[in-house]
Amino acid sequence: MKPILPVEKYFGKLEQVYAFYGAMPTGVTVSETGRIFVCFPKWGDDVKYTVAEIDNGKLQPYPSLETNLVSPENIAQSFISVQSVVADGRGTLWVLDTAAPNFSEPIIGGAKLVAIDLETNKIRKVYTFSEDVVLPTTYLNDVRFDFRVGKAGYAYITDSSSRGPGAIIVVELENGNAFRRLDGAKSTSPDPYFLPKVEGKVLMNRNIDGSTSPFRLASDGIAISPDGKVLFFCPLTSRHLFSISTEVLRDRTIPDRDLIYHVEYWGEKGASDGMFTDAKGIVYAGDYENNSIRRILPDGTMETIAHDPTILWPDTFSIGPDQYLYVIVNQLHRQARFHYGKDLREKPYSLLRIKIGELPAPTFL
Repeated sequence: MKPILPVEKYFGKLEQVYAFYGAMPTGVTVSETGRIFVCFPKWGDDVKYTVAEIDNGKLQPYPSLETNLVSPENIAQSFISVQSVVADGRGTLWVLDTAAPNFSEPIIGGAKLVAIDLETNKIRKVYTFSEDVVLPTTYLNDVRFDFRVGKAGYAYITDSSSRGPGAIIVVELENGNAFRRLDGAKSTSPDPYFLPKVEGKVLMNRNIDGSTSPFRLASDGIAISPDGKVLFFCPLTSRHLFSISTEVLRDRTIPDRDLIYHVEYWGEKGASDGMFTDAKGIVYAGDYENNSIRRILPDGTMETIAHDPTILWPDTFSIGPDQYLYVIVNQLHRQARFHYGKDLREKPYSLLRIKIGELPAPTFL
């Protein structure tokens, strides 16, 4: 009789909120009224609309199908390839458009941050970027907000370039002034010694012609403290967590070369894609190497709250008014570009949630 051997233990009560049988999603956000929005960047799948709302169990293009159709004549008002959507808790959905389908060079004038009024479902404002902010190598990834500073607040965006410098882009929302900070710094750059291992195998670029190269992506995950004073961030290909004072980031009298002395190192949290903060200052992050979700307490203590074989690449996080932590699980590591042109993803992709009993960190007083 064959003996029953010990196996790895899994834990964490996860629920599937939605199953995706079409294009692969990356971003999710839950508004203060419980509306759920997702996005689908154009990475090779048949993306019919790059931003959608999950409405009564169905995906609906948001705010309209027309907005999701690329219009060369009105490129600032149409979505090209959206990587991130963020509801700010006060009636606005923010859409971060990379304008870089398939990680191409961003279309000039197309990379943007778009504010949509959730009451009228209409675009309220569009922020575009100059060529010294969005570089030919830039890939706009994720964004966080603080409306307690400045006349209209600030946005902080990660540039997760695979070919150029990583950075945090600071945007003054009153006038759209934007500038790069920690440009090419060690804390926003891929860890050159990091060898990602997912599902027991080394993750690297494996091209259809048989050539290979290391998988390298710069600053990606970003989270902001409940008082807006601290920004947490991490490169995608790294296990390290960093933070910096947002006041220091906004202060342009401090040269960028001196910012490195203001960066705080929090240690290894696992290799993460997205991050999010709750109202008590706890940072939630995925660990895509270990099918896990972690939380980092304000004192630096790290705990795993979910470890499950279905957590196949935890991507973006959001916390809803129902005090659930929502996460997109999208099998990013199984894409064809990592497997000599063979797509190993298995549908459906999932939107999961786990009860945490906390509200999201506020963005305003």
